[in-house]
Amino acid sequence: MARILIVDDSPSQLMGIRRIVEKLGHQALTAEDGAAGVEAAKRELPELILMDVVMPNLNGFQATRSITRDPTTKHIPVVLVTTKDQDTDRVWGMRQGAKAYLTKPFSETELADVIIKVMGGAPETPPLTAA
Repeated sequence: MARILIVDDSPSQLMGIRRIVEKLGHQALTAEDGAAGVEAAKRELPELILMDVVMPNLNGFQATRSITRDPTTKHIPVVLVTTKDQDTDRVWGMRQGAKAYLTKPFSETELADVIIKVMGGAPETPPLTAA
């Protein structure tokens, strides 16, 4: 079981993502904006952070940059989970240090797959066999 920090200013999004994280058997920690997310990351040192982008105080891009450049938190993978779906947003998010980018709305399976992949727990894909 991993500790996963969810950073989102929408109570409904926070609750929905938390439900999925806990259903996967992980412990969910939460923060309501980017600044609180950076502080929670430093204090809790979770194994993964799921970060919204459009938030007050400190947006997700700024918070991700802060987390991935801080010596105490730079080892924590950040996944941006956002409604911003332009290619430039994806590129900018990855440049801030994000390990993956997932656009809302997403399915439970899509979020689970990203969590597994980023945390390094993806099962090996069997080789394709010719029919």
